[in-house]
Amino acid sequence: MRLYSLLLLTAFTFAAQAQTAPAPDSASIVALEAKKDVDLNLDPHSSFWKSAQPVFITADTMGRSAPYRTEVRARWTKENLYLLYVAPYDNLNLKPDPDPVNETNRLWNWDVVEAFIGSDYKNIRQYKELEVSPQAEWVDLNIDLDKKGNRDAIKWNSGYKVAARIDQDKKVWYAEMKIPFSSLKNDSPAPGQTLRIGLFRCAGTTDNRLILSWQPTMSATFHSPEHFGSLVLAPGKK
Repeated sequence: MRLYSLLLLTAFTFAAQAQTAPAPDSASIVALEAKKDVDLNLDPHSSFWKSAQPVFITADTMGRSAPYRTEVRARWTKENLYLLYVAPYDNLNLKPDPDPVNETNRLWNWDVVEAFIGSDYKNIRQYKELEVSPQAEWVDLNIDLDKKGNRDAIKWNSGYKVAARIDQDKKVWYAEMKIPFSSLKNDSPAPGQTLRIGLFRCAGTTDNRLILSWQPTMSATFHSPEHFGSLVLAPGKK
């Protein structure tokens, strides 16, 4: 009954906006609402994260099984979207001399987790790309696939915050993004709203490079927005 009500609310919200959004299904990640914003927290067992139902990145862009099962959780408040990644590894491909303060262009050449998020169901070729590395390096991009070679993409600033840490004993690294909804062109997030989202990971050295995707993009790139999944904003538990 609760799921049925959520589906009805989703349909009503986007009908009012003259948009069509997919219903929650296996290609959806559900973000539970939190009452207030919190500091970045990389512990999946914490009170903030333990109630968030994870999805898993288990394959490459063509749907072929990957050696890692990367976990992703989501939560939201009226101001921000939170994403937590739990990424097992064998060997890390890290950039020398990391700079976690300033933006690192072409960060995808190293180990990184990524989120591609779009709010426009009429033009799915426009979306935001946000990344964070195991060393807390970051890059955010304003993507418009109709502007090939757009050098202005990196000039966009989301104002998001990131955190990361490496657990060398367990061979797992953790990353979190705290993304302002205003940067996603959504100033009034509400339960039932849906965004388009792709969840990705680049892992391993050049000789053993893995390009991993939550939903298969059926190409050698992450930039196939027709294959993105859905992010559903759900009400918090009472």
